[in-house]
Amino acid sequence: MHLSQIMPSIFAGFHLADTQDYLHCGESPTGRELLFLIDGFGADVLAKYGDDAPNLSALTSVAPIHTSFPSTTSTSLATLTTGAMPGAHGMMGYTVRVPRSSGRVLNSLKWDERVDPEIWQPVPTLFQRATAAGITVTHVAAKRYEDTGFTRAVFRGAHYRGANITSDLIGETVTALTKSPSFVYLYVNDLDAAGHSDGVGSEKWLAALKNIDAMVGQLTEKLPMGVRIWVTADHGMINVEEKIVMGVENNLLEGIATVAGEPRMRHLYLPQDADLAPRTDVISAWEEALGEKVKMFTRESAIAAGLFGSDVSLDASERIGDIIAIAQGNVVLLDPERADKEGAMVGHHGGDTDIESTVPLLTSVKN
Repeated sequence: MHLSQIMPSIFAGFHLADTQDYLHCGESPTGRELLFLIDGFGADVLAKYGDDAPNLSALTSVAPIHTSFPSTTSTSLATLTTGAMPGAHGMMGYTVRVPRSSGRVLNSLKWDERVDPEIWQPVPTLFQRATAAGITVTHVAAKRYEDTGFTRAVFRGAHYRGANITSDLIGETVTALTKSPSFVYLYVNDLDAAGHSDGVGSEKWLAALKNIDAMVGQLTEKLPMGVRIWVTADHGMINVEEKIVMGVENNLLEGIATVAGEPRMRHLYLPQDADLAPRTDVISAWEEALGEKVKMFTRESAIAAGLFGSDVSLDASERIGDIIAIAQGNVVLLDPERADKEGAMVGHHGGDTDIESTVPLLTSVKN
């Protein structure tokens, strides 16, 4: 089962036109649905740390869910909210080079006012489609995300309710679900942030997991009767074991003009309008230097392999690196210009391992 199938399946329970119940969710019990997205909550978490999360463990597991590639927040959330693969929605990673921009890099979470979010991500969201059909759709998350380009690209169509503390997040969620038909998308990033800074399984990470689990317990108590709760995530996370700084004591950046992506998955771009023939030499140099520590693709071979879905638009293809490097094992590939910041992170995601690219789907109905 795939991340792209979750929201179409839930909205099929509202009889939203042109949706399909891929996951056999069935009819919405009372026309009130809550999807709680826990950033960084991989499918392996409850198996390893379930004793620290009794409320999450008590939910019914529907199935492990495969994310899109790369296994990163911007790509996964666009896949979730559009029901489309990256090749269609065009959110191709954490950072990508903007075509025909003299090498400018777009950070998809921080955005760039020169990029129109609705042109960059052209697929109508399920929020837009549901709102047009008369379903009340609410997005509950931290206030700082409300007016961002990323929110406009991926979450447009929902009523945004910003809240910065747990009690307010719960309050906004409960209020929004008093109506029927209604759908709430609730998001927290505490687990992801703790994983990046201190690592999966660290004291800080476990504290975040316990706090989120307590939040699930409070939600279960306060939600209106009959609300169906869904819990999922955008990616899992691995802890780094080996750091490779590209271009430092190696020739990995020879011929490369722009580095994008993130430490577990790199978009590598040759100079714009350059002959692409040198890619073969670049890939050979990487494979000789790193061996099984990396998987290498050209843009064309990545598309042919279906990394971004079966259909890739021209706009999306132009954002993909001329070369793609996917770190294997617990290796990270650091940008020399950001090596201090990237190297300080313990937890990473973006690659193609099962841990990074498999998330849970849990559910229950408030009785």
